[in-house]
Amino acid sequence: MMTDLPPILLVGGGKMGSAMLAGWREQGLASAIVVDPSAQAAGLAGPGVVVVPSFGVIPAGFTPEAVVLAVKPQMAAEALPAYGRFAGRAVFISIMAGKTMRAVEHMLGTKASIIRAMPNTPAAVRQGFTVAVAGAHVSATQRKLGERLLSAIGQIAWTDDEALLDPVTAISGGGPAYVFLLTELMEQAALAQGIPPAMARAMARQTVIGSGALLAASSEDAAALRIAVTSPGGTTERALAVLRDDNAWPKSFAEAITAATERSRELSD
Repeated sequence: MMTDLPPILLVGGGKMGSAMLAGWREQGLASAIVVDPSAQAAGLAGPGVVVVPSFGVIPAGFTPEAVVLAVKPQMAAEALPAYGRFAGRAVFISIMAGKTMRAVEHMLGTKASIIRAMPNTPAAVRQGFTVAVAGAHVSATQRKLGERLLSAIGQIAWTDDEALLDPVTAISGGGPAYVFLLTELMEQAALAQGIPPAMARAMARQTVIGSGALLAASSEDAAALRIAVTSPGGTTERALAVLRDDNAWPKSFAEAITAATERSRELSD
C-alpha cells in the first residue's frame, strides 16, 4: 500500500468528508486530523486519524499540506477564518456548494492557495464525479496533490472557468437525487400496475443499477444505448413518446437544471 499522502486536515466529517477520508485511507493515508464536534465524527478516528471538536485543540505542531473544507456553507464565515494560519503552506480544497474562491479567500486571506471542487455523493463508493478549478496561487505541486485527493473518490475534471461550478452543482452535484427520483417513480408506477411491492422495489432498483453498469461498460453514448433498447413500434417506443410529448420530459428537466443553477449562483457569496 502506498503511504506517501502528506498530512491532511479535514474540516467537517459529514457524509462527503467521511467519504473522502475513506478514499484517502485506501490511498495510504498516514496522518490526518478531522475537525468536527459531532458525536458521529468520533467514529472516524483510527490509525493515523485523530478527531478533534474544534480548531483550538488541533495539536500545535501539526502542519498539514492540504486543508479540506467540508463544512456547511452557512457555517463557513464563522468557522473558517482561523484556518488562515495555514495559508502560504497548505493548499485549501473547498467542497462547499456555492462558495466562490473569492468568498473563501476573504475568509482565509489573500495568500491562500485555493482549489474549489464540486464532488457528488457516489464518492461514498468511489464512483463520484468531481469538477475542480484551481486558484491563482495554487502551485503545480499543490494541484497534483489536489488531483490525487479528489481522484480517490472517483473521476475528476478540471476547468479554468469557475462560473461552470454553478451548472456543475445543478447537474452532477444534484444528479444522484434525480436518478433516485427516477427509481422512486418507476417503483410507484410498478405498484400502480399491480406488481407486488417487493418485486416493484427490486425491479426498479436493479434496472437503474444495471443500466448504469451497461453505460459504464459501453463505448457508446447514452443516446445510442437508448435507441438500441427502443424497438420500432414496441412498448418502449410508446412510453418514450409519452415522456417526450410536447418536449415534456426534456423541457421539465432543462427547467429543473436552470432552477438549480440559479440557486447555486444565489448562494455564491
